[in-house]
Amino acid sequence: MWREIGDREEGKTRPNWFANRIKWNRVEKLKLSNHKDIVSAHRGSINSLQVDLTEGRYLLSGSSDASAAVYDIQRPTEFEGGGVIAKHKCLFVVDKSHENGHKYAVSSAIWYPVDTGLFITGSFDHHINVWDTNTTQVVNTFKMPGKVYKTAMSSLSTSHMLIAAGTEDVQVRLCDIASGAFAHTLSGHRDGVMTVEWSTSSEWVLVTGGCDGAIRFWDIRRAGCFLVLDQSQSQLGRRPPILERSAANKVSTSKSAIVPSSSVKSRAAQKKAANGYSMKLSPINKISAKGPLRQRLHPGMLSTQDRATAHYGAVTGLKVTEDGMYLLSAGWVLFTLVALNIHTDISVFPVLAKYMVCLIVSQCELSMHSSESEMQTAEDFGLDNGISDGSDSRLRLWDVESGRNTLVNFETVRMQTSKPIQLATSQNPSLVFVPCMTTVKAFDMWSGMTSLTFCGHYESVNCCWFSSQDQELFTGGNDRQILVWSPSRLLPDKMDDGPVEDKDNWSD
Repeated sequence: MWREIGDREEGKTRPNWFANRIKWNRVEKLKLSNHKDIVSAHRGSINSLQVDLTEGRYLLSGSSDASAAVYDIQRPTEFEGGGVIAKHKCLFVVDKSHENGHKYAVSSAIWYPVDTGLFITGSFDHHINVWDTNTTQVVNTFKMPGKVYKTAMSSLSTSHMLIAAGTEDVQVRLCDIASGAFAHTLSGHRDGVMTVEWSTSSEWVLVTGGCDGAIRFWDIRRAGCFLVLDQSQSQLGRRPPILERSAANKVSTSKSAIVPSSSVKSRAAQKKAANGYSMKLSPINKISAKGPLRQRLHPGMLSTQDRATAHYGAVTGLKVTEDGMYLLSAGWVLFTLVALNIHTDISVFPVLAKYMVCLIVSQCELSMHSSESEMQTAEDFGLDNGISDGSDSRLRLWDVESGRNTLVNFETVRMQTSKPIQLATSQNPSLVFVPCMTTVKAFDMWSGMTSLTFCGHYESVNCCWFSSQDQELFTGGNDRQILVWSPSRLLPDKMDDGPVEDKDNWSD
């Protein structure tokens, strides 16, 4: 450590290298905190967690008991264990007893990105409430057509105050806090929208994941989505660094300066057609771009692209990396296969073939990292006269620029299948924190290997939030507890009851 400090002082290392090295070491030493404890104010499962983006001080939580609470994670309310363990009780809680409180489970609770004066809650009672933090009163409410699964606001926005809401309805709704009304709706999903996430590189780009297995990219200034992710479209490895890409672009530009004669002829033909000469129009060009037909011309609405899926089933979690270059998605699907004996009518086999293929593909992906003792047998595929269920719990990493699956083979995970999950990421090191039943696993974003495993909850974990400011991880689960994971501290074995007497220690 002292050598690294000396290198920093002498200018031998880059300005941010030392800070990143310290953060890296702290993240690798994350354990269940032995000096910080969050006293949960909820009587139901914890569904949502977020630390404010401005001060990094206040933790907001939403629970299934229809309550939301705020905690000060920097200033403890009391101490235990001789002043070693800091207890953090909630500053306030809004629940069913509040005149404008939610009636059913709070599925999403987020801070207003600009300051801590407002926070937003979404609930299964079909309402989104905007709360004044200082008065704990509702200043705005939005009535949704169904249960609210997820809400999100852009941390980059300077031109709008929109809340993106994913509900059990097929449409994504944008709620404007300034006007108190819906700005517009985004249509494209064929089933409920379970998760929404704003881009971290553009205030206009929204990413949504639905129960139909589709992940769609929207420019909210346009009518339709401009990209639908397809799990069959893939690329190997990471994108090259910016410097290498710029050098490659210069080489390609210099090569394209010499234009072949064939390209000149083709450009001349295009120019001739543009000047009004005869040109055969494709069926799409013949369609007038008026009325409802205009939507069909949008690239994201073409039938071949519009039906693409990113997962075999529902997309339960999305997380955009801090640089906005990559997207992490979590999904699952439940397949049901009825096994038949040889006396079964052969006419039903085409109907079951689709289910068999999906189930086998899902099981093969799940067992890719399994040992020989964990490999599936014939009975595991339900081939013995009965009903077999399979689950596709997959984590995928997507290149946002190309829209392709990077084929990072994350180790086998077992995630919840009944509700959305909240993912978290850290930039240095590049880790993704994923709730996996009663544990939380940290995967290396580029290799897919498990780096850390956090065991502490007694029931399934629903959400996690990583604080890059303090390198702390907060997790909430069905056991009603909010756990803090931080770099361990060395605690004294014995605490003195009184102050140490100041005197010289001379030997006789």
